[in-house]
This record gives sequence, structure tokens and C-alpha cells, in this order.
Amino acid sequence: MTQSFKNIPIKTQPAPPLDDQDELYEVRKKIHPRAISGLFATWRWIAVWVTQLVFYGLPWLSWEGRPAVLFDLDARKFYIFDLIFWPQDFIYLALLLMLCAFGLFWWTAIAGRLWCGYACPQTVYTSIFLWIEAKVEGNHLARQKLDAAPMSGRKLRLRATKHAIWIAFSLWTGFTFVSYFTPLTDLFRESRHGGLGPWELFWICFYGFATYGNAGFLREQVCKYMCPYARFQGVMFDRDTLIISYDTERGEPRGGRKKSANPQELGLGSCVDCSICVQVCPTGIDIRNGLQSECIGCAACIDACDQVMEKMNYPKGLIRYTTENALEHRYAEDRFLSHILRPRIIIYTVILAVLVTSMVWTLATRNPLKVDVVRDRNALVRETVFGQENAYTLNLINTDDHEHLLMIKTEALPQAELLSDQALPVRVAAGSTQRLTLRVRTKGTLAQGSNPLIFVVQAVDQPTMQRREKTSFQAAR
Repeated sequence: MTQSFKNIPIKTQPAPPLDDQDELYEVRKKIHPRAISGLFATWRWIAVWVTQLVFYGLPWLSWEGRPAVLFDLDARKFYIFDLIFWPQDFIYLALLLMLCAFGLFWWTAIAGRLWCGYACPQTVYTSIFLWIEAKVEGNHLARQKLDAAPMSGRKLRLRATKHAIWIAFSLWTGFTFVSYFTPLTDLFRESRHGGLGPWELFWICFYGFATYGNAGFLREQVCKYMCPYARFQGVMFDRDTLIISYDTERGEPRGGRKKSANPQELGLGSCVDCSICVQVCPTGIDIRNGLQSECIGCAACIDACDQVMEKMNYPKGLIRYTTENALEHRYAEDRFLSHILRPRIIIYTVILAVLVTSMVWTLATRNPLKVDVVRDRNALVRETVFGQENAYTLNLINTDDHEHLLMIKTEALPQAELLSDQALPVRVAAGSTQRLTLRVRTKGTLAQGSNPLIFVVQAVDQPTMQRREKTSFQAAR
């Protein structure tokens, strides 16, 4: 027996109205961090100067008539001072990437997110943009008032000036980025005559727009939501990692008081609840709530808190670099160095040592001569009255900065004779490739089929520059 539900009334509850305060995501509140001075602020600005002098300065350096650092994609050559890398040298890029990855793991396990707080491009350019903003619009309070004020001639003028400087700086950053791939002199010449290529123009605008958007608008949003490092940093932390921490035992309960008051009599800790540590934080967090993924380890809160403690005649270090174990009194804080060597640090150190040694050794013993041997497979063997012949094509690549005269000979094949329509030894210019067609003739008795053959290519002026390439000689059956 079936039952119909068509005529059974269904009671429905009207959907509750959405509260204006209920959002599916957190509404961003624009952060205007308060400027702070101090030891760590000084170190941050030193990092800004050093990184930007390197970035903007390298394209201006020349090395033996060419840019000191140039990634010439058209010629497939990558110049780094005296070194020239080709696509075949991909192993060096792999070693460099592994070195950077394990170096980041090693440093994070020891001292947390110091890379983020001092040298990360997002942090560096945000600091520069904030400095420009402060020079144009004033300090953090003036900027907050300007944001809240209605549009006026003064507000429009200040905003237009700020954005004009930001855009000019961003475009110059994009121009500098492209100069690592196209020589700076060529870029200037093309710019003056309006002849920038489409790819050059695209990357100048794209990189400039990325700088303008990330440092001017997104700012802390990149660190909080877009950067993957903030998400997996917890995996690399342990209780002996040096992090920025608030000493809850000493600081709580927090509360305001007069400078002359005795906090013990008031039942208060050292924290005066001034919230300056929050005001100076570039990501807007309260370090007193404990370690958070948004903390970039910039130590601005340490500088701010130390200044407040100094004014209150309290000991500094309420907020400080420390470890969780030290904060819980499992060992004295001055014993931090003795706890650096722990299993994961030892493993990272060994891996880094192996990678550094491998890269240094391979660069020191790097042979600028590269040889590629291809046997002609269209005619496996040709028989003549003088003997059997095989044809080969040799690609001789001279990755050195100097021209070399290359001598070629064969080994492992008895009574082999080397024949060429080109003059031997062959001269190969610096940083160029020479293709050479050779024939190998033998009068000796060979086993039918494949026989081992070795081409030896050696620089006449530098005997240590030598390549031995194995191939085969096909004998008639």
C-alpha cells in the first residue's frame, strides 16, 4: 500500500534575517602601523637598504664588457659575473633551489620567521611604501583621520601624490626586473625611441603592477592569507625555536597605572595595557594572545614594549625573542645556544653542508667545454677501398669567456683515422657553439656490429679542458 504526501502540509520556518555583523568572511580593517624606532627597527631598515642596493644596483655593474648579471633568454646564456651557464647546467639551478629550501628550513627551525620580518620582498616593499605614505600623508593618526574624512581637495591632492610616487617607484622596480633579462643600456635606448618589445613592456607593467598592488593595497593580507610559508611554518617549529613571545607570567594581570604606582600593591603585572605593541604590528595582531601564524617575526612589538618598560622604569623584555621551553622555565634563557643542536638541526646542517660542498666542488671543477656526439644513423657504415667509415656530428660548446683551439682525436678503435672537410684543430669562439662533421675510417679487423669508440676533445692552450665522449662504430656484418 502506497501513501501519498501531496496533501500533507509542510511547515516551513522563515529564514532569520541576516545580521549586518554576521559575515561569511572577516571584513578587512585597514592597518596603519605606528612608526617605531629601536634596535630591531634599525636592523630591518639595514635589511631594506642591503636588499634593494643589490636588486637595483646589479644591473648597473658591467663585467668584461657585458652586464655582470644577465639572463639572456634569446641566446640561452646566463651570466653571473665570471660564470656563464647554459641550459645544460640545470643541475646548478637544482642545487641552488635545494640549498635555498633547506636553508629556509634550517633557519626557521632555529629562529622562526626572521626571513619574513627582515628580508622577504613583501615585507621590504611594504616598508618602503609605508615610508612614502608617511612622508606624504603624515603619521598613523593623520592617516587614520584622512581615511575617515570626506573627499576634499586636500585629501585628493595627498592621495594623488602618494599614488603617483607609488606608481613611479613600481614601474622603476619593473624596469629593473626586466633589466636582468635585457641589458639596461638597451632598455634605455629602446625606451627613448619608444621601441620596447611587447614582452619587455608586458613584464615591466606586470611586475610594477604586482609591486603596486601587493605593497600598496594587499600588504598584510599577503602574509596572512596568500603566503604558504605562514601555513606550514608550524611544522618546522618546535619548543626550542626562537620566537617572539609575551611573558604572560610577568605581564598578567595587565592594567593601566601611574608611573609612580607599585604594580605589586595594585595586584598588576608589568603590562600597562597600552596596546602600543598592537599599534606597531604590520599585520595587526596582538602578540599577547600567543604565537600566531600571522606573526612575521619583525620584532616591532619588542622595540615598542621595551620603550614603554623603560619609561615605566621596569625591566625590559616583557616581549622578547625566546623559546617556549625557556619561557616555561625548563632551562635558563641564556642557555638557548646550548639547545640549538638538536636532531632536526643536525640533519638540516648535514644536508646543507653536503649541498654547499657539492655546489662549490662542481663550480670549482666545472669544465667550460661541452661536447655532444651524434652518429649518422642514415648510413650506418660505408665501405671504401681504404676501409670502413662511419660519419659523426660533433657539437662543440665553448661556455668560457675566451676563445679556444680544440684538438680532436679518437681512442679505443685500432687503426682509426679521423677525416674532416674542415681544418683541424678547430677554433671555437667564446660563448659559442661549433658544429663539426667528421668521418672515422678504420682499416683494422673489427667485430661485426657495434664497436666502442671514444672522441677526445682537448683545448690546445689549456690541456686540462678536456672531454671524453663515448659512442660506437658500426662495422659491416
